[in-house]
Amino acid sequence: MKRWALVLMGLALTWSVFAQSPQNWGPKPEEHHLVPDRRAARNSPYKGHKNYGKSIAVFGGSLSVNRESDAAKQIWANLLNAEVTTYGVGGAGFSNLQGYTLQRQVDMAGVYDVYVLWASTNDFNNNRECGTWKDYTALDGYDESKLSTQCGGINYCIKTLLEKNPDAEIYFFTSLRFFGADAGHNPFSTEPNKTGKTFADYIEAQKACCAYYGIPVLDQFNLQGINEFNVGLFYLEDKLHMNEEGYRRIGPVQASFLSDGR
Repeated sequence: MKRWALVLMGLALTWSVFAQSPQNWGPKPEEHHLVPDRRAARNSPYKGHKNYGKSIAVFGGSLSVNRESDAAKQIWANLLNAEVTTYGVGGAGFSNLQGYTLQRQVDMAGVYDVYVLWASTNDFNNNRECGTWKDYTALDGYDESKLSTQCGGINYCIKTLLEKNPDAEIYFFTSLRFFGADAGHNPFSTEPNKTGKTFADYIEAQKACCAYYGIPVLDQFNLQGINEFNVGLFYLEDKLHMNEEGYRRIGPVQASFLSDGR
């Protein structure tokens, strides 16, 4: 009996590993594709703006792909008359060490008019090196060893997307706030992760990478309008992920930014 029990345990473990293998884990753009409500689109204040009627692809972690995030992305679709396709995967970061990294997401993406790089909290919370804006640029000869840093990953994504479609608009959403630690929502916190950097350091580095390439940035951390007094209205109990009301709050701000990139 013990021998059979061990055999069964081994088979169960093998199946568990198989079920979590990369072939069953990754972006599912066909399942995360939103289309506009045509009536809403016809009455949109953004009709005639640069990105009205364009196709949009989104890359990121769980904040970009959770079911609740559709509340924001449907607002984009309706206001911009846009089809929105999401390649994001929960747990992903820009570092090539962090989950189904955004580097892999952009590698598999097709050609779209607008690409949105939506930063998560995963690189910071999992202690991936922040790096600097020079990582994986012409300045270091596109040093592939820097692809393990947040900044190296950001620069890889920008380069790869522009190679896919040189005419594309690339926009960057900074990380949103999280409320499980002071560093997650206090821009003046000195509380670092294990790399010695604060969450604010990671966000400033995100903006620096985009400044180098001239990529427009939506500073969600500072424009989100959510703090310790109202977090319960807009976040799930984990204080890391927003609920639908949180996405409805930020969605119009995102849509306005996406309409013209400013």
